[in-house]
Amino acid sequence: MTARLLLQLAALLGGLGVAIGAFGAHALHDALVRAGRLDTFETAVRYQFYHLLALLAVGVLWTARPELRTLGTTGWLWLSGIIVFSGSLYALCFTGITKLGAVAPVGGLLLLAGWLSLFWAVREL
Repeated sequence: MTARLLLQLAALLGGLGVAIGAFGAHALHDALVRAGRLDTFETAVRYQFYHLLALLAVGVLWTARPELRTLGTTGWLWLSGIIVFSGSLYALCFTGITKLGAVAPVGGLLLLAGWLSLFWAVREL
């Protein structure tokens, strides 16, 4: 992982988050409400956005401080966490397969590990 890749991924995840959020808010809103999944969908979008903003900040930090190479680990953990956490919740909302909800905590652990990784990476600033 590089600072450039982190920034590019943040940009892609931001665009994807806007598209998915708009699709859910407009095209799927009534179906999500009927299924009782609107809150789940909004949680997935919210956590995707929180962590893409964090990816963006880490990319900027890494550009300014390229010696902090362990920021790449932070980026990979957050990217994986977004995919697993938000992805499993999106899949749950779109398919109705409730067992997918059991995957979300794994994504949450990856997101938490990313925050710990950031703590470790910047300990000497």
